[in-house]
Amino acid sequence: MLDIKILRENRKLVEEALAKRGSSLPLKNFYEKDEQRLDLLRKVEDLKHKRNMISKDIGVKKAQSEDASVLLQEVKSIGLEIDEYHKTLGVLEEELNSFVLTIPNIPHSSVVYGRTSEDNPVVKTWGQKKEFSFTPYVHDELALSLDIIDFEKGAKIATSGFSLSRGPGALLERALINFFLDVHTKEQGYTEVCIPFMVNGASMTGTGQLPKFKEDLFKIEGEDLYLIPTSEVPVTNIHAQEILEKASLPRYYTAYSPCFRKEAGSYGKDTKGLIRQHQFNKVEIVKLVEPQSSYDELESLLLDAEVLLQRLGLHYRVVNLCSGDLGFSAAKTYDIEVWLPGQNEYREISSCSNFEDFQARRAGIKYRPSKGEKPAFVHTLNGSGLAVGRTIVAILENYQQDDQSVVIPDALRPYMNGVTLLKPVQK
Repeated sequence: MLDIKILRENRKLVEEALAKRGSSLPLKNFYEKDEQRLDLLRKVEDLKHKRNMISKDIGVKKAQSEDASVLLQEVKSIGLEIDEYHKTLGVLEEELNSFVLTIPNIPHSSVVYGRTSEDNPVVKTWGQKKEFSFTPYVHDELALSLDIIDFEKGAKIATSGFSLSRGPGALLERALINFFLDVHTKEQGYTEVCIPFMVNGASMTGTGQLPKFKEDLFKIEGEDLYLIPTSEVPVTNIHAQEILEKASLPRYYTAYSPCFRKEAGSYGKDTKGLIRQHQFNKVEIVKLVEPQSSYDELESLLLDAEVLLQRLGLHYRVVNLCSGDLGFSAAKTYDIEVWLPGQNEYREISSCSNFEDFQARRAGIKYRPSKGEKPAFVHTLNGSGLAVGRTIVAILENYQQDDQSVVIPDALRPYMNGVTLLKPVQK
């Protein structure tokens, strides 16, 4: 959430930021309602002043044993008028606050102008595209041949957009989760947390999922509970409505969770395979830091995600999301896009974002810069470290052989119970 002072005092900045994002929010309505609010506040103050003056006159009359009934009636009428103005002010404040929740974050100065993902500049690459002596298979063909993922059974149990992993496939998912968590906790200083997979509406609002992405969320009928779209939501909200001590920052957290998304805005996209599922596994890394260090922390968070792909030997590139492709809550985002030879394209496998104080302001996460100093909002960051399903896609497509077998990367072998090669199953 933006600081409402910025909206009121720097209208040009907000309008330019929204234009950069390609947003068409009706800011004019906000400023009209805000002017109504200011006008009402002025009227209330005038009435209070008038009431105070009359009250003084009442005191004089009473001291002189004179009749003050007319003045008392006038004071009562003014009080009723003030009450009515306060009711109208309450409605206006609610409308203004609700509108502010729909305004996206202001892009950082290093975010380039652009409209779509095609405008995202590549900032770096790692590794080389693997060359094959045969035409590479796509991951869903390999998964079926290896009998490690069953899309039909997933759809039968739930609906389309769900899958079932079995045998070495299930082991591979678990191996990746454990590998990711071990690197984050043992080498990078993150504290692992095991979090609820359902959260309340306040938590969703705190990280920016509500009200913007309501249609993408799975809500529990009759309850103020939602299935999490990412563990970013519960992890960031660990310190909602708290004031942290400066000495306790930065705080680094990591968590595994299944993620649940309707993908309402992606109808018809990636209907085959693991790229876009209603349920998928992911390991998340989250940081709560002091504002002055947040962009250095973003660079290190990006490296923390990159090292996983490097250990797995997977070629990737990093792009800086342009203004039109930037997420609602983010001030700046790097996407890591892994190379998929079967699809002959790069696909996002991790997003690493700095939200500055946008989420902290919504969730009420503050810290005390120094003793006696007024609490300030922390900056929050998060990244995928990594999306498990998409990592499996990358492994299958990059480590496949001409007989459709798939070699297990060296980094995962300690987690695979001796399995070094996934072999096609004769049916």
